[in-house]
Order: sequence, then C-alpha cells, then structure tokens
Amino acid sequence: MKIPEILQIETPHSPGSLASVLNVLADRGLVLEHVSSVRRDQDRTLWEITVEIDTQAHAGLVERLNALPSARFIGWSDRVFDRHRGGKIEMHSRVAISTQQILRDIYTPGVARVCLAIQAAPEEVFNFTYLGRAVAIVTDGSAILGLGNIGPRAGLPVMEGKAALFAALVGISAIPILIESGTVDHFVDVVCSIAPSFGAILLEDISAPRCFEIEQKLRARLSMPVLHDDQHATAVVVLAALMNATRQTGARLDSLTVGVIGLGAAGLGIARLLQAHGVKQLIGTDLRAEAMDRLAQMHGSRDSLEGILARADAVICTTGAKDLIAPEWIRPGQIIFALSNPDPEIDPTVALAAGAAIAADGKSINNVLCFPGLFDAALRARALGFTDAMLVAAACALANAAPPGQLLPDSLEPSLHERVSQAVQAAVLPTAQAPLGAGGTPESPAL
Repeated sequence: MKIPEILQIETPHSPGSLASVLNVLADRGLVLEHVSSVRRDQDRTLWEITVEIDTQAHAGLVERLNALPSARFIGWSDRVFDRHRGGKIEMHSRVAISTQQILRDIYTPGVARVCLAIQAAPEEVFNFTYLGRAVAIVTDGSAILGLGNIGPRAGLPVMEGKAALFAALVGISAIPILIESGTVDHFVDVVCSIAPSFGAILLEDISAPRCFEIEQKLRARLSMPVLHDDQHATAVVVLAALMNATRQTGARLDSLTVGVIGLGAAGLGIARLLQAHGVKQLIGTDLRAEAMDRLAQMHGSRDSLEGILARADAVICTTGAKDLIAPEWIRPGQIIFALSNPDPEIDPTVALAAGAAIAADGKSINNVLCFPGLFDAALRARALGFTDAMLVAAACALANAAPPGQLLPDSLEPSLHERVSQAVQAAVLPTAQAPLGAGGTPESPAL
C-alpha cells in the first residue's frame, strides 16, 4: 500500500537543481503529490516534497538522492505527525467565565432554572444546550479507510479528522465515540444508550455487512437522524459527479447502463441511490455471495468483472484492489470512477489514455463534499431522519456548484456547505421522515 510521505531535501538555488531531484523520484516510480519551499538561506533552499511511497521504494532512494551533486537528503518530515500531536480537536466554552456572576449563571445555582425549563418542555433542549449542533461520530474500527479492521483506537485520528471538518466547515460539535464490539446488537445498544447526548448519529468506517444491519436497527429505535457516511454520503458525491459527467458527454443518466464493481458499504449505497434517482440498468459484481444477494434484492443484474467493463457506460469501482482494471478493458467513451483510496483500481490518467471519456478517483470524489451540509441541514430543520429526497437534493446542489468543465466543486469553497445545507433543508418533509430506501423514487430538484 502506498501512503503519502514527505521528504526534506536541500538544493542550491540554481537552475536544474530541483529538477534533478524530481527526476530521481520519477525514475523510482513515485507519484508526486506536492512541492513546497520551507526556507531559503543565502544560496540554498530547503524543500518539502510529498510523494506516494511504499516500503519497497524506500530502499536505495536516499542513496540515489545523496549521490546527486546538487542535492542533500535531510530527512523524512514529521509535519503530519506534528499536526496530530495532542489530537486535532478539543472542547471549548462558548461563554467567557470571567466573573463570579457568570459562573453562577452558567453553573450552580442558575443552571437549575434551565434544567427545569427543559424538564417542563423537552424540546427546549435544542434551544438551551448544544444538542441541536451535536453529532456523535461512531465507529468500531472495522473498516478504517483502506487500512481495514485496525480497531477503534487506531481509527481515532480519522474520527478526529471528521470532527475537525464538522467544526471548521459548518460549526457543528462532533464527538468521536469508539465502541469495542463483537456483535451488532451490542453496538446498537451502546449507540442507543448514548444517543440522548446528541442531535444526530454519524456511523463511520464500519465493515459490511454488519453496517447495514446496524444502521437499519438504529433507525428503527431512534427518532433522530442516523447516517452511515460510507454508504450514503459517498453515494451523494458519486451521483453529483455522474450528473456532471453525463452533462459533459451528452448522455442521459436514466438511459445509462451503470456497473458497480465492489458491493460493500460504498458500492451498495451508491447502487441504491442511483436507482432511487432513476438509473434503470444497474449491473454489479463482488467476490462475496452475500453482497451479490443484496444486489439481487435491489433488482440489479449480476455480471463478471470483465462483463461489466464490456457492457457498462459508467463504471464505479469500490473494491480496495489496486490496479484491478486493466487498461485494455476500457471502452472508448466510458465514464470511469475508481474510488478506492489510497490506490485506485485504475489511475484516471491511464483510463483516459485508454479511451475513457471521463475518469476520476477517490481523492476528488470524496464524501467531505457533502456530509457537513447534510448534517447541518438535518439539525437545523429538526429532521427525524434522512430521506432519499434529502440525499438527492445534496447531490443536485453539489453538481450545480461545480465550476464549468469540472465534475465537482472544491470542498473548501467557503459557500459550498451552506449551499448544500439550504438545498437539503428545503427537501426535509414537515412530517415524520420515512427511512432511506422506503417508498418510491423521490422527486428531485431540477438541475
């Protein structure tokens, strides 16, 4: 598996010195992610160069770099670890506690009045506590990124990252909740027990098929928004990207044959939402019989890996298998989304060179584009749950926010998440919410 690492290299401030370093990296087959100048001292510059690298590529690399007459390897940067040191999140008071009067107001005795007001009118908890802006990010650590079942504590940096994004992008207080759980029912019982502390539940990095049963049981027991990010937020972003891909190619989404390769949480979530939005020809494949049975229950057709590449107009891959798709299998004009991170099933540049009309990977088609706005909307609208109409509204908002010629907008665009939130709030029903997947296809906003 390749992961990003940062080399610190010093070169003279002269033409070609940095280029010689980059040539060494290219000769080693390393993908360049980022180059930045850290400092310049007189005639020398210290660079930080981010590359995707695996253990085997380390061997001999430093020697090759130090053999250059114009470069000196300084070391591997700890910048990523430095940004994680002590954790990425913490709790802050919204009230400056600077006097005894303020202390008495926010704690004892003043707080008793607020407690009694909430006891008398339970809905006031959303006005006088943080509950209306609080999300639990819950995981068992069984499917962390592309790393697999590494356990909840090892997955905590991912949960902290989600919480940091919630805070920075939409001002939501999100708290990681780690559950050591061997059974679905135990996991569900724990989440239901802590649910009163939050306004919504985000399920994160839970392996299939247990994630499906967990989500279903939580929705049945809780009258609050519950969303499995890997299924539904990923599906929203894929739908948005596919909307713009068909705009660019001139195809109609409802006339496409869509193939989904890999029917885990993300793959089945994508398949379900595409069907809800009107995709009629859906084919899929997976090595697991249980996953294929779920596809059959959705009335999708089964096929082999090569059969899908031969038949599908759009191919969406969520397998976690690096270089699964051979370039010769790509048909001219196909749409290829290879979403596994950190290594896609086929590199987008390779797919385009093989004839694909549009190709993208999981770095650009990423659920950070929508989960902040989805939860912001659900909390602001006091929704009892998420519906397909809300997910489709988010997808339409994302598709419409993309600059001309691009599949998706920039996730750090300041107005994006408010735009998604407003669209989703407009799709919230004023009555109790139907569960995801219930009923017919929702009416979606016009693109």
